[in-house]
Amino acid sequence: MLINANDRILFTGDSITDCGRVREDARHLGFGYPAFIAARLQAYLASPELQIFNRGISGNRASDLLGRLEPDLLALKPTVVSILIGINDVWRRYDSNSPTSAKAFEESYRTILTNIREKLDARVVLLEPFLLHVPKDRYAWREDLNPKIDVVRELALEFGADLVPLDGLFAKAATQAAPAYWAADGVHPSAAGNALIAEAWLENAGLV
Repeated sequence: MLINANDRILFTGDSITDCGRVREDARHLGFGYPAFIAARLQAYLASPELQIFNRGISGNRASDLLGRLEPDLLALKPTVVSILIGINDVWRRYDSNSPTSAKAFEESYRTILTNIREKLDARVVLLEPFLLHVPKDRYAWREDLNPKIDVVRELALEFGADLVPLDGLFAKAATQAAPAYWAADGVHPSAAGNALIAEAWLENAGLV
């Protein structure tokens, strides 16, 4: 994937993408990896025509992303779509007894990608959902998470999307510093964790 000076880039997903963005400001990017990426791209390309949007919403699952497909994705007419979704499809099984099967996750995700392919001329970047095993109860989540990571990998291949393999990236990072350094609850990245995501995204774009 290459980024052009006149691209319209959309980041969408859940709280990891949302990261405190101000809803009232349509151009606010939050304080996480989308803002980190945007700053690097703006400096590198030095282009006033480059437009970047964040439409992550905390708590969203893949079905929620599908439900707001028209206003928060298609209507923006992005030329690059970056998606990170899936951890809430896992989490709600354990904190609310509201599971999402791998099949249902795949169906929602597939419909999103099909709409992008049919209605937009956009390059797509899929970011794996990821998990660090802190606190210790997160180990049990692997049973539910791993099949959903497989879904994302398979969809990336099927739809010709770029894949940023975050689960392996964070696992490797956790051998360099304790897992909580990267994400205190195993899910929401610290500043260092967000920088890790941003660097991987930019590397995929050939910019680092």
